[in-house]
Amino acid sequence: MNGYDQFAKLKWPTILKRYALRVNPLLHDILKGLDYYWVTDQAEYATDLLFSGKEALAGLFAKLLEFAWLTFSPKDLLGFLGRKLHGRFDGEVLTDCKTERAPGARIKHRVKNNWLKMYDKFGLILRVETVINQPREFKIYRACTRKDGTRYWAWRPMPKGVGNLHSYQRHALACNQRYLQALALVDDPTPAHQQLAKLTEPQRVDQRSYAGFNPARQQELRLFAAVLDGDHIAQGFRNRDIRTVLYNSSTDSKESRRQSAAVGRLLKRLHLRHFLAKVPRTRRWKVTDQGRRVLGDALAVYRRYWPERCSRPAA
Repeated sequence: MNGYDQFAKLKWPTILKRYALRVNPLLHDILKGLDYYWVTDQAEYATDLLFSGKEALAGLFAKLLEFAWLTFSPKDLLGFLGRKLHGRFDGEVLTDCKTERAPGARIKHRVKNNWLKMYDKFGLILRVETVINQPREFKIYRACTRKDGTRYWAWRPMPKGVGNLHSYQRHALACNQRYLQALALVDDPTPAHQQLAKLTEPQRVDQRSYAGFNPARQQELRLFAAVLDGDHIAQGFRNRDIRTVLYNSSTDSKESRRQSAAVGRLLKRLHLRHFLAKVPRTRRWKVTDQGRRVLGDALAVYRRYWPERCSRPAA
């Protein structure tokens, strides 16, 4: 990892300029003072998990492929790549899964021309790989120049210049980590009945009892789907985000306050079970690893066997 970190942080424009001076003699006379603008046409960044043996990965890999194929929605895929679905999005979000090939099974998610892939290497390594062909789909905080020549800093689309390789690396690593975090609930060693008990049984805190959840109720499945929504992977969600999914929008202020309080109670019940955590210094919540495991398992079962009972937020 250290070697790859150093590779991305090298001063590539300076290094490539030295090579250009060696191979292009015109840069010494006719083109003197001019420079090439070096770009990255395609960047791939992989995260590898090494297993002790082929038997340890074989069964798990099949479960990971099935889970990713059945569970991840377009919103999830956009969230893994640091995006949020909105009305102005004009690209394609596709998933292609190849399971009939042995070896060579893999799943590939494509958002416009950027990809997320998962496959095994040599039966020993689980590889998650982000491929960036359209860097402008990511934003970085960089220096900009106005027409009058003054400079300022702002969040702008990431350019293709090789000087931004460290930003390519940072964004791609974050994509891989979000994807692996979403897959972490697969093959959980905790017994399933303990997870279900924690979700369904009442919890008593400070002499007060908080009701459990019924994963067979459509309303509570909609709550699980809302908090796990792909739009919330990067930055978390607010009470209002969940309220718009569970209730029809109301222009009556009294009704809006009532709905907000009801959602607040639901989020607190999830928080007491350690399924949610507050984002520091904000009013946002994030799903914990444990919450993603338990709630994701409940959704995976119903989306596979009773999809009509578990409606996802509109994609």
